[in-house]
Amino acid sequence: MDWLDLSLELPVTDPTWIFLLVLLIILFAPLLLNKLRIPHIIGMILAGLAIGEHGFNILARDSSFELFGKVGVYYIMFLAGLEMNMADFKKNRGKAVVLGLLAFIIPISIGLVTNVMLLKYSLITSVLLASMYASHTLVAYPIVIRYGISRQRSVSIAVGGTAVTDTLTLLVLAVISGVFKGETGGLFWLWLIVRFVVLGIVLTYAIPRIGRWFFRRYDDAVMQYIFVLALVFLGAGLMELIGMEGILGAFLVGLLLNRLIPHVSPLMSHLEFVGNALFIPYFLIGVGMLIDVHVIFGGGDALKVAGVMIVVALAGKWIASWLTQKIYRMSVLERELMFGLSNAQAAATLAAVLVGYQIILPDGSRLLNEDVLNGTVLLILVTCVVSSFTTERAARRMAMDEAVPEEEDRSRMPEKILIPIANPATIDYLMNLALVIRDPKQKDNLVALNVINDHTSSDRLEQQGKRHLERAAKITASAGVQLSCISRYDLNIAAGITHTARENNVTDVIIGLHYKVNIVDSFFGMLTESLLKGLHREVMVARFLIPINTLRRIIIAVPPKAEYEAGFYKWVEHFCRMGSTLGCRVHFFSNERTGNYLQALVRKKYSSTLTEFSRLDDWGDLLLLTGQVNYDHLLVVISARRGSISYDSSFEKLPGQLGKYFTNNSLIVLYPDQLGDPQEVVSFSNPQGSNESQHYEKVGRWFYKWFKKES
Repeated sequence: MDWLDLSLELPVTDPTWIFLLVLLIILFAPLLLNKLRIPHIIGMILAGLAIGEHGFNILARDSSFELFGKVGVYYIMFLAGLEMNMADFKKNRGKAVVLGLLAFIIPISIGLVTNVMLLKYSLITSVLLASMYASHTLVAYPIVIRYGISRQRSVSIAVGGTAVTDTLTLLVLAVISGVFKGETGGLFWLWLIVRFVVLGIVLTYAIPRIGRWFFRRYDDAVMQYIFVLALVFLGAGLMELIGMEGILGAFLVGLLLNRLIPHVSPLMSHLEFVGNALFIPYFLIGVGMLIDVHVIFGGGDALKVAGVMIVVALAGKWIASWLTQKIYRMSVLERELMFGLSNAQAAATLAAVLVGYQIILPDGSRLLNEDVLNGTVLLILVTCVVSSFTTERAARRMAMDEAVPEEEDRSRMPEKILIPIANPATIDYLMNLALVIRDPKQKDNLVALNVINDHTSSDRLEQQGKRHLERAAKITASAGVQLSCISRYDLNIAAGITHTARENNVTDVIIGLHYKVNIVDSFFGMLTESLLKGLHREVMVARFLIPINTLRRIIIAVPPKAEYEAGFYKWVEHFCRMGSTLGCRVHFFSNERTGNYLQALVRKKYSSTLTEFSRLDDWGDLLLLTGQVNYDHLLVVISARRGSISYDSSFEKLPGQLGKYFTNNSLIVLYPDQLGDPQEVVSFSNPQGSNESQHYEKVGRWFYKWFKKES
């Protein structure tokens, strides 16, 4: 009797063992190659070569590799569109178009000559083969994400250039494919372009609206992830339906969802995690399994064809990057990063060679023969290696340059944001607000606090507070951010917040807007009023009616003399960072003098943020803003503590105006940092003075207007 059946046949066909072997490769290949300083991507491709049918024949390239491989290449293009800094891309779209055109024209021109002169191929075969040199895939993009420089100008240019180059390459592929399918009527070109443009317009109109509708109604992480993945495959499937490659559809969906999925959000973290952990490695292993070393080095023209293809592809991409650098006077490091990202051949190249290999000519030969097929696989391997090494080196140097602190930042107090949580209905938006305004370069700068009143201490309240803190920690952990959780007993909530802020050197406090429980209750509540008296740090009082990632604009009402407050630079930085993260426009309303100061500051330090400036001379009447603030906008009112430089008597009307005119809007009332210790009443020794209108001043102005009218 056989207790164990140890018979093993290669290649392995059991799904359990196939998946286990792939997971072991994904786990151990980076660990092994890290010691050799070889990028992870190369490890995946070499591992695929070793286990494939042309290596040790451990695994066959079955349908699972085709399925996961397709998902992986869609994921790469989708993440490229999703991670793109849209503000920077709009500013550099001309550069991206130039790089894309150069990366298409130069390789295809050189390739056409070499294919005809050196390889002796026919004209149509030479055109298709040359178009393969022009295309590229962002295989090295995960390296850019890992180093945190995906929002750099050169990265945006390379990603935008990829869209241009691959679109033109796939158009050539569609036309050549149509020639041999008998679809080359007089309107074939026109009809293909019309279908492509119409589909692009439909997706551009529909996907942001569908996405905004879904995210406002469903906040479950799993549902949001499945929804996004479904949109990616919908865009890819529709693009294939009209005769183009699905990678363009996946890239377009990433661009369209860019504003709805901030790069610091939990959903973005989930998308990157699943893609980098499973789908993208599966794709890279599948690419390695295509390589047949025996055919390439076994004689014939395969090695010659592969050599010509590799030289032309690398030279063409380098010349395109060099010309772009010279035209726009960019740095050498930016050129290296553009070259590294734009020379890897994979998705579009594979699509082109497989289509050409399947086309049978009238004489029985293939449009692209086996030499080209095997040469293409070697081209993919070499270009991916060069791309990975070049991108790794450039990205590391760029990240190191970014890590050097600026002179003005060295004297700044380390940021620490305190988020008191008590109401479970506000935990999500308070934590998400903290995530989009925090400085991503600083670690451990978020603190969540639960305060239990000494007089009402009970096990139930303590357990409830722990659950609230765990929920807050789960939100930040899913975004890859560490959260410090504090639970304490104190005389009251305000005292607990104040004491915690002082003990932990807190620089900013974010609290939810108080809900009125009776008619005599104040708009902000006793908690906010007590905090403002006890703390001189920045305090944000927030209320959100829609998810933060679905905001389309930030409207900021700025009072006169706000630029003289100690916390002016900090809140400008916070909201410019928020606008840049969410990809929405920040619209400042202020008087002329403050507006000029704001414009100079934003132009100098936050030029990448989409901003707009308008006059608001009568700041005391916020009714003027009701026509500017829509349901999907965020209204920010910059207020001030009593006795500060920018304080005005019109602030007394602020609660009534907000409660009357903006009940259906998300809003933040911000009290900036104030120099010195907090004090309720301004003394004669206070050098700041007070901007508040006193009663005798009002009487004096009334008499002045009356005498002027009489005269």
